[in-house]
Amino acid sequence: MRVGVTGSSGFIGSALVAALRERGDEVVRFVRPDSPRGAEPVLRWDPSRGLVDDEDLRRVGGFDAVVNLAGAGLADRRWTSARKEEIRRSRTDATSLLVQILGQSSATSYLASASAVGVYGSRGSEVLDESSATGDDFLAHVCTEWERATLPLEQSGAVVAHLRTGIVLSSRGGALKKQLPLFRFGLGGCFGTGTQWISPISLRDEVRAIVWVLERRPSGPFNLVAPAALTNREFTRALARQLHRPARVRIPATALRLALGGELVDGAILASQRALPTALRESGFGFEDADIRSILSSAMA
Repeated sequence: MRVGVTGSSGFIGSALVAALRERGDEVVRFVRPDSPRGAEPVLRWDPSRGLVDDEDLRRVGGFDAVVNLAGAGLADRRWTSARKEEIRRSRTDATSLLVQILGQSSATSYLASASAVGVYGSRGSEVLDESSATGDDFLAHVCTEWERATLPLEQSGAVVAHLRTGIVLSSRGGALKKQLPLFRFGLGGCFGTGTQWISPISLRDEVRAIVWVLERRPSGPFNLVAPAALTNREFTRALARQLHRPARVRIPATALRLALGGELVDGAILASQRALPTALRESGFGFEDADIRSILSSAMA
């Protein structure tokens, strides 16, 4: 396949690009406008300005499929008004420009576009699958707008899947990379009460699931999470066991809010999503890392 990938230099994107190339697929990376043109095919663009390099687009031609992973990090820093707008626009602007590019040129008939389980909002211990209603907080609104940005492409006849990813665990990036130093020094602990649910997936299965979707070209939302949702307290204990370290510290919600800001903490770090990969499993996908023990083993490999 010839696959276009936005967000190709990110944590998930770089792993996906490597996996696709290992399979023998041709990957066209969407890159910044000042990126040099090398031996590999690239498409230079700037979603913040609505610009795409027309010469690159002509040179690249069409795609068998495109994976859209563009978006600013969620927990990199405090959620000021400016940062929240950056989070929103980095997703919606990139998706809208991509849809415009693909629609005008009929460059592909299949798009797998990123979203997140944050679309459901913080829902306590409620079990969530793709049929669950969307939420009503900041991240839920962002994800809903993110998914709606693909509508013009769907209306033109293309097939679109929305990849609602949970917490991707790997020592190479994401939330786990930030937590590992504290846990290795025996200073890890649960956040707040520890009763909030998280929906993890190994980086290996995240990439495998995206490739699975590309091969089968289904439409609609897919929760990219393992069938292993657990509470933050359970996760803390599992990670401590994996590292053979104690994890007796509890980080109070008030301390988190003081350090990181209330909106980020309540909207992301202490948010509770107990999601199931119903659509993915019904499609026949099999997880290599189906429980937290195997997820963490994979993450440390």
